[in-house]
Amino acid sequence: MDIKKSDYALYLLKGILISYIVTFLMLTIISLLLTYTNLKESSIPILITVVMIVSIVLGSIYLTLKIGEKGWLNGGIIGLLYIVILIILNKIFIKPFMFNVYFITKIIVSLVIGIIGGMIGINLK
Repeated sequence: MDIKKSDYALYLLKGILISYIVTFLMLTIISLLLTYTNLKESSIPILITVVMIVSIVLGSIYLTLKIGEKGWLNGGIIGLLYIVILIILNKIFIKPFMFNVYFITKIIVSLVIGIIGGMIGINLK
């Protein structure tokens, strides 16, 4: 499939936007659950990881469905862009950002989940 660079950039932007919209919606739901239910704060790290995974997968599937080729590569790009934007936002709003083993693991998970989401998207077509 022959996609123009401008079309690719637009689909990539939409894929990232979908990922962050899903993230926002899911985090809103989680915060409401934490406020109004007996959900414990100790479950936050696992919930954040689930939100990240779902968001990246949906963004990767969208991009791959639109592009129609190289699902693993396009999904990986979504995963990396998602986490890079998160790092930038973290640097802007949370000054003492620590680049540690935990965050390196998040980068690797984002890449792998993006690749898997891209492969799912290719197989959905």
